[in-house]
Amino acid sequence: MASAPNWKNRTLFTGDNLDIMRGVNSDSVDLIYADPPFNSNRNYEAPIGSEAAGAAFKDTWTLSDVDVAWIGLIAERELALASIIDAAGVAHGKGMQSYLVMMTVRLLEMRRLLKPTGSVYLHCDATASHYLKLVLDCIFGASAFRSEVTWKRTSAKGLARANYPANADTILYYAKTQDCAWNPQYRPLEREYVESHYTKIEPETGRRYRLDNLLNPNRDRPNLTYEFMGVTRVWRWTQERMKAAHEKGLIVQTKPGGTPQLKRYLDESKGTQVDTVWDDIPAINSQAKERVGYPTQKPLALLERIIKASSNEGDVVLDPFCGCATALVAAETLNRQWIGIDLSSLAVKLVLSRLQKAADDGALFQGGKLPEVHHRTDIPTRTDVGKLPPYKTHRHTLYGKQEGHCAGCGHHFPFRNLTVDHIVPKSKGGTDHLDNLQLLCGACNSMKGTMDQAAFVARLKREGIGE
Repeated sequence: MASAPNWKNRTLFTGDNLDIMRGVNSDSVDLIYADPPFNSNRNYEAPIGSEAAGAAFKDTWTLSDVDVAWIGLIAERELALASIIDAAGVAHGKGMQSYLVMMTVRLLEMRRLLKPTGSVYLHCDATASHYLKLVLDCIFGASAFRSEVTWKRTSAKGLARANYPANADTILYYAKTQDCAWNPQYRPLEREYVESHYTKIEPETGRRYRLDNLLNPNRDRPNLTYEFMGVTRVWRWTQERMKAAHEKGLIVQTKPGGTPQLKRYLDESKGTQVDTVWDDIPAINSQAKERVGYPTQKPLALLERIIKASSNEGDVVLDPFCGCATALVAAETLNRQWIGIDLSSLAVKLVLSRLQKAADDGALFQGGKLPEVHHRTDIPTRTDVGKLPPYKTHRHTLYGKQEGHCAGCGHHFPFRNLTVDHIVPKSKGGTDHLDNLQLLCGACNSMKGTMDQAAFVARLKREGIGE
């Protein structure tokens, strides 16, 4: 069941998206578009003088003690995920292992945030796409995989040695359940196709049309086998529907005794349904009006297609790596609610600037007046957990669960010497649920403070404490 959002529409958070997502209510988001770093081993920086000047990030990953601790914590609940991450470290190196740890803990939160009808699109490239697909299969289930989209962002350039030049990104699309929102998208028919197929013109109206087959591919359909216009066949439609279409002038017989055919008008065609190869949306060039100079900016048309396909008006769109806010602008244009998260406060400036440009162009907001965009730097507090008992009342349960041992150093203590600790600190989106509580001795609790559990475990390991 969907939860009410614990944030206002048009909210942009500045901070670590892991902490912020932990504080967002479960089952409250309809669509997530995630465009994280690709583990490209490159540094990105917006050019001086551009609207996004100051935006920069380092897309290089090194396995740390915290990552190792995260792998152990993941293994406690998601053994298959830990196995994939370990295998990536063996096959591709520690950098890939670290990158997958970062992505895994965030994708687990994204699963929790999605409504049962929700979907997630993960933008990546060949560097990590195959590992990420395995991670997504584990988190959402292999049956949740819908499509692997190839976006041809540019024409191949340069001469690659013993290699094909890279010119495409991958977008992995998963739905939380089979009951996901879905609106097929279409692209205009190619001119060559129109000229070769829509060859007939109706004299009375001047409308172009083509003739389509009315025969049923299944020959064993007695209820659809009948005579129509002097021809007995197995038809696609019932006699009543055939008769109605004929009365409207939509069924024609090109010669006596010929098989009747259906008129399909060019001006009624939706076009060609968009498939998994998107080569009709170019990347942003240096002269593009929407360009702000952000290092990895994606075109609005790309996000508009995704949002139209997998959400409806009024739905909630989340971009946890929002950067220059393209997904948020597209969501606003398409009358969706939105929430964005980015480490850089520059995202606030960019989203306001881009929304104002849309208003000035007449695409949004009558009178050019922007609605309020809510900027937050705090961690939201979940409101979907109901009224929980004071967390300290769980001490006896936790003492039995841990058999009197501190969850940090592992030593056994009397009941009075153990204190209740939040595994994910409340300051970072943690709740008072029993699953988020543990008992620590006084020394370990003092050491942990407001650390994440992974950082705490890593410190214990460095200091030779515990197992």
